[in-house]
Amino acid sequence: QVQFVESGGGLVQPGGSLRLSCAASGFAFSYSAMVWYRQTPRNQRELVATVSASGTTNYVDFAKGRFSISRDNAKNTVYLQMNNLTPEDTAVYYCNAYVLGRARYENWGQGTRVTAAS
Repeated sequence: QVQFVESGGGLVQPGGSLRLSCAASGFAFSYSAMVWYRQTPRNQRELVATVSASGTTNYVDFAKGRFSISRDNAKNTVYLQMNNLTPEDTAVYYCNAYVLGRARYENWGQGTRVTAAS
């Protein structure tokens, strides 16, 4: 069964940093591209960053220069390092496998909530 367990969120002051983790199981992680999405308080789901099976990364504009996605295939885990957070980054963050421009699996984890506020 495919599972994603996100962690690492919390309350941080604007300008602060957080490192999110997502432990994945139930599929061939090391052969899969992975993605981080976020769902904002306005209930919009936005793509944040992707990492291919070989480690190539891509970011949407708001994440470039501030966020860094990485993976550890030995731990079946994908990470999202987020720096210089702003209130606009407040959201619940989710991971999934990524294929053909979309999340691969209908199973989603519980997400991890990030709140950037003073």
